Amino acid sequence: MKIALVTGGSRGIGRAVCIKLAEMDFYVLINYHKNSDAAKKTLEYVKKAGSDGELMPFDISNPEHIENALNNWKENNKEKYISVLINNAGIRKDNLMIWLTDREWHDVINTNLNSFYNITRHLLQDMLVKKFGRIVNIVSLSGIKGLPGQVNYSAAKAGVIGATKALAQEVGKKNVTVNSVAPGYIKTDMTKDIDESDYRKIIPLGRFGTPQEVANLAGFLVSEDASYITGEVVSVNGGLYT
Repeated sequence: MKIALVTGGSRGIGRAVCIKLAEMDFYVLINYHKNSDAAKKTLEYVKKAGSDGELMPFDISNPEHIENALNNWKENNKEKYISVLINNAGIRKDNLMIWLTDREWHDVINTNLNSFYNITRHLLQDMLVKKFGRIVNIVSLSGIKGLPGQVNYSAAKAGVIGATKALAQEVGKKNVTVNSVAPGYIKTDMTKDIDESDYRKIIPLGRFGTPQEVANLAGFLVSEDASYITGEVVSVNGGLYT
């Protein structure tokens, strides 16, 4: 059984990735924090896609929650291991640096960057022992280009990009690949407060992307077709920034 964990799998890009992995015959562990109804809906879609999965609620910004949830799963599934990890969950708390609060800084860093460390480190040993693993980090245009009002978010995503490149070099010999996907403006809850028409003139493809377009790339990166690709950051932004 191929098993994948998707953080923030209840909505948006995370939901689309869960469905894509289900279409690829993965058993999908759907992480969420508060929105159990949305997570259950994702599980329904996973089953409709011809696979199965389960809900895995925990707060990705809390190391204790992460450790408890993953240890409990391992205890109940001793003959299995999570071979694919999609670090997708994240939050934005936008503000100009001069008005940025300590809470806004630390919440975004904990949720977007520290969670990568806490979750990945916990699952990495099994991947190395089994000599197979796929890690895909969903980062952002903000982490590559930097965006005003997103110093905290840009710093966190840039940190994950750097970690992607470094970790890929550490684990490649054990057949574990580590890549990042950097979406631009995608139609999700994170961009619902942005008027798409304001951006059509500056996005070469003239539109926002869809969660499915991001999920298709994530699916490719965990497939055997991408077995010689690691340490890369691939943008999905309609040509907005290259």
